[in-house]
Amino acid sequence: MEQKSTCVEKRLGKVGHVRTAKHRLVLWDIDLTLVDLRGTGQAWYTSALAAVTGIPLSEMPSFGGRTERAITSELLVTHGIEPTEEMIQKIWAELTELSLRALPELAERGQVLPGAAAALATMAGRDDVVQTVVTGNLPEVARHKLTAFDLDGHIDFEIGGYGTLSLQRPPMVTHAVELATRKHGVEFDQESVVVIGDTPHDVDAALHHGMIAIGVATGTYSVEELRDSGAHAVLTDLSDTTAVLATVLG
Repeated sequence: MEQKSTCVEKRLGKVGHVRTAKHRLVLWDIDLTLVDLRGTGQAWYTSALAAVTGIPLSEMPSFGGRTERAITSELLVTHGIEPTEEMIQKIWAELTELSLRALPELAERGQVLPGAAAALATMAGRDDVVQTVVTGNLPEVARHKLTAFDLDGHIDFEIGGYGTLSLQRPPMVTHAVELATRKHGVEFDQESVVVIGDTPHDVDAALHHGMIAIGVATGTYSVEELRDSGAHAVLTDLSDTTAVLATVLG
C-alpha cells in the first residue's frame, strides 16, 4: 500500500499547481470514535419530538452508525407522523438548539476517547494529510460535540459529510471527497481516502467506494466484528498515536 500511496502522491502533486501533495484525506466518525456522549442523542430526540409534535416518545430508533436523516425519518414514522422535509427540518432545528444549550455541559456528560486528541493533533500537523468528518450528526451538532472537548481546531468542518445529506453513509463520503477536491485543488482517489469509524456502517461507506476502511473498537462492535465487516485494519482504540499514524498512512 505504501508504494501505491507514493504513486498517488506524485500524481496529485501535478494537479491544480499544488506544491505539497495531500496524499491522505482522513474522514473521521465522531460518536464512539472520537468522543463518548452515549445517551445524549436519545435525550435530545425525546425532547425534540415532544417539543415539535407534542407526542411523547414511545420507541427510540437505533443510532449506531446511522445518519440523522435516517434516524429522524424512522422516529417520525414510528410515532405516526409523515416524515416530510418540513417536519424533519423542524426536528433538526430543535436538536440543534438543544445541543447549543448543552454545549457548556457536554464535556461533563461525556469524554474524549483514549488517544483521540493526540491522533487529531498529529494528523493536523502533517502537510500530507487533510482531515474532516463524515458523521451521522447534523453539521452544527458535530461542531458542538468536538468543540466541547477542544477538538474542533483540528477539523475542517467546511468539507465534511453530514447526516443531513442521506439516509445512508456512502453519499456522505462522496460529498466530503468532492468538497475536499474542490478546496485543495487535488483529486483524492480511492486509495488516498481513509474512513475511520466504530461501526460496520462506517466500514461499508468506505468499501462502497473502494476506499480504505479503518475500524476502531471503542463503540459497541468488537475488533472481530469490525474485521468481519471488511475493515482493512482495526484498532482497539486510538491510544497508540504511532500505530494510528502508521495505519492511516501505510
